[in-house]
Amino acid sequence: MPASESLPEDRVRLKPLLGIRPGVYLTFLYAVILAGILFLIFLYPGITNPGSRLVIDSEPRGAAVRVNGITEGTTPCELFVPEGERRLELVLPGFTRQTRELAIPGRIFASLLFQQKIALFVTLEAPKPLDAFIPAAADYARWTFTGEPTTAYQIPQDLSEGAYRIGPAAASDPAIREEMQEVLFAAARFAVTKAALRDLIRAQFLTDSGGLSPSPLTLTVSAARILEYLSANPGAALALAEILPPESARLLENSPWWGQAVSAAAFKENGTEAQRLPAGEPIRLGNLSFRTIPAGVFIQTGTVPRRVRVESFSIANTEIDREGWERFCTARPQWKRENAPALINQGLASPGYLDEPVYPPYPSPGVPGISWFAAAAYCEWLTESLPPSMAAWEIRLPTEAEWEYAASFIGAGAENPAVFLVNMLGGLWEWCADPYAPLDYLPAARSAMEAVSSPERSLRGGSWINPPGSVGIETRASLAPDISSPFVSFRPVIAHKKGNPP
Repeated sequence: MPASESLPEDRVRLKPLLGIRPGVYLTFLYAVILAGILFLIFLYPGITNPGSRLVIDSEPRGAAVRVNGITEGTTPCELFVPEGERRLELVLPGFTRQTRELAIPGRIFASLLFQQKIALFVTLEAPKPLDAFIPAAADYARWTFTGEPTTAYQIPQDLSEGAYRIGPAAASDPAIREEMQEVLFAAARFAVTKAALRDLIRAQFLTDSGGLSPSPLTLTVSAARILEYLSANPGAALALAEILPPESARLLENSPWWGQAVSAAAFKENGTEAQRLPAGEPIRLGNLSFRTIPAGVFIQTGTVPRRVRVESFSIANTEIDREGWERFCTARPQWKRENAPALINQGLASPGYLDEPVYPPYPSPGVPGISWFAAAAYCEWLTESLPPSMAAWEIRLPTEAEWEYAASFIGAGAENPAVFLVNMLGGLWEWCADPYAPLDYLPAARSAMEAVSSPERSLRGGSWINPPGSVGIETRASLAPDISSPFVSFRPVIAHKKGNPP
């Protein structure tokens, strides 16, 4: 094998450039590059985008931060604001909007590495604390209808966040705290998921602790209040059993308290049956006939039967018919079928407005595809037909209690039951006036229930599409008020206006 030979090394020799030696112009080139890098790091950001970083916090937290009318985040947050005169706004529903006119400075040197920061802390005040809490409770009610959270989405703790925000006001004013408690009772009617129950319990603790972290004393107060509520409302035991995990539900059902609560809830077995009093003479209004139902107390059925008092009212014998609906649309043309796109854009109806079912046969004489908003508009229009002697009365949709009370009169005191309250079951589902609460048997102040409201409205009666025997007068359902279902209509009632008792 031949011995390896060493090859001569390659050498590169730079030539002078314009008579300048390589050592000189390379040094100059490196200096220019370094200067460019230093310029890009230390000067360019400050020259092209001067400004400062705002570090903003508020009490309570969660306020929207707007800079010149554009929402940039929620407190606490840190954001870059360009140099110049800027209007800063902190907005939180129910709280007074806070505005600051700021002269934002800029730093030219090293602004990329050492940004200038301005710290700002703002205390928000709620002139009417309940106005800040009620929207949170209404949001809580809306989230209930989405079911349990999943990995795809999470449910915000709106109710407890609202309790945290006005907790200090509640701590200093017992009257506010009691009003908050009434709102919590109304919100409890929507606690049908584990997430909702957790939010409700957290809101109770924050209400009793004034929005602060609970202390041993406030924990004891909250626990006592919760136990008192459960003991006073037998239906709460049944609601808890549906929400709790299986193991916890079994422990609950095996406890002595469960047996007592269920026995108390099932008082219908040994209670007084609903009175079947003779119905009054019918009232004619246009092509509708209204049957007068006398005031009385009846046992409203459902998950937890309870005695309910209903004042006297008159209910239409049938669902609204086509002749009456056409007269309404002539007087109020915005509700005609051809105007459905405009109604949909306004959130007053949905696709399918006034459409008939495509499934034959269709035996109901009622008008299908009517949204709750359209039904309410019809009742308002028909109220104008009442004579001056009935100025204290109005025509509206029935409450759930009125609907069920009237249904218990079917055939009672009527010579010909076939024409008395026709199709209360099996015609079309009928809109009721009530915002739908899943746990409607849990008590709450009327004002609090109306304030919290619900994203859906109640339905009763079933429709011809439901299998025979699957729907009774106690069966409850609900839809969003803009939904126009081919299986939904309504029948109006004549009742005293609020503030005008009979």
